Amino acid sequence: MEQLFFAIALVLLAGVFAAADAAISTVSQARADGLARLGLPGARHLAAVVAERRRHINLLLLLRLGCELTATVLVTVFVGTRLAPLGLAVLVTAVVMVVVSYVLIGVGPRTLGRQHPYRIGRYVAGPVRVLGSVLGPLSRLLILIGNAITPGQGFREGPFTSEVELRELVDLAQERGVVEDSEREMIHSVFELGDTVAREVMVPRTEIVWIERTKTVRQALALALRTGFTRLPVIDESVDDIVGVVNIKDLMAGYLDPDGPSTVVDSVMNPASFVPDSKRLDELLKEMQRSHNHMAIAVDEYGGTAGLLTIEDVLEEIVGEITDESDADERPEVEELDGGAVRVSSRMGIDDLGELFGIDLEDHDVETVGGLLAERLGRVPLPGAEAEVAGLRLFAEGGKDRRGRMRITSVVVHPADAEAMTDPVDRTRRRTRLPHPDERDRSVEHA
Repeated sequence: MEQLFFAIALVLLAGVFAAADAAISTVSQARADGLARLGLPGARHLAAVVAERRRHINLLLLLRLGCELTATVLVTVFVGTRLAPLGLAVLVTAVVMVVVSYVLIGVGPRTLGRQHPYRIGRYVAGPVRVLGSVLGPLSRLLILIGNAITPGQGFREGPFTSEVELRELVDLAQERGVVEDSEREMIHSVFELGDTVAREVMVPRTEIVWIERTKTVRQALALALRTGFTRLPVIDESVDDIVGVVNIKDLMAGYLDPDGPSTVVDSVMNPASFVPDSKRLDELLKEMQRSHNHMAIAVDEYGGTAGLLTIEDVLEEIVGEITDESDADERPEVEELDGGAVRVSSRMGIDDLGELFGIDLEDHDVETVGGLLAERLGRVPLPGAEAEVAGLRLFAEGGKDRRGRMRITSVVVHPADAEAMTDPVDRTRRRTRLPHPDERDRSVEHA
């Protein structure tokens, strides 16, 4: 009978570890620090445990698994001595321990831990700190061994709390009404920010509006007012030789000076910030915040100008499209047409297009809808070009850009088997085209 009593004690202890795990995972560091300042019992230990959350959660997981497995072995020995044959004893033990582990260790304690995280956390934080100081090295050693025998790069703190689990928690919170759907999408966008690089959201070099350094303040101010941009890259001999950035505030200050209108842009511009086009957006956002710079020039691997980004482009990856007064008449990136067709910007990502139609376009070595059309045609697409890709019919729209060149600005997309779109030319001619990217406020920040 000693085995059975010992097994019951281990199951209860495993439940305590499970409740502590759930509570510590839920506790906010700021709230724990606040409770510690109030002098509540156990709050100081709780704040210290939460400060090293991953290490203590890994330890609690190790202790819980140890208790569960030991209890299972003891129950197997107890049942095996009283029930024959051995196979039947093992089967009974497995069924009993699965139910016990699920209810008394998995569901019950973890529910209590999430319902009362601060109360339970203050009670268990002290013992957890003591166990951490004694068994912490063992937990870290086991993680190192696991990483060593696992193919690929391991996790220094263990794989037990991953980004996928955090995303699932956000989805669960949205399903239960804790967060709104828009908040869920925003949180997911924050996770994706670290997986997105500058080249995916930058304005390409062919669509950059720039001013030569030898032009006057009057000319630069006229260009800024005509395009609606408040920051303009300043070039020397070509767009690959960007020497600075001029702000409309500096242009206005220079223009109001008695000799200002004839002053060259070179004298009022600011240094330009250059970043590789492979830079992750989360790092770029931190750099922009640190340097108080709202525009960055993206450079390719050969040192040439690949495009430019503003802090607005980065923030739009989190909160969605940002518009101001000058964007009031701008068409949305996706415009629904008749017959299941949509009109999209030629710069729309192919992943977003795939989501619209429920297909996978990841096999293509391009990033935009315009690039997808060019890849299928094998040449630079012009307005009126048409192609079929992955069961989708793509029809290019556009016109002349500010340099007089023919360019596509939007693409009408519809399922290839849709009868309602047999003549996309007639349908699209009845609608005005999307504004050219040079007319849109994606390349620089508006005032």
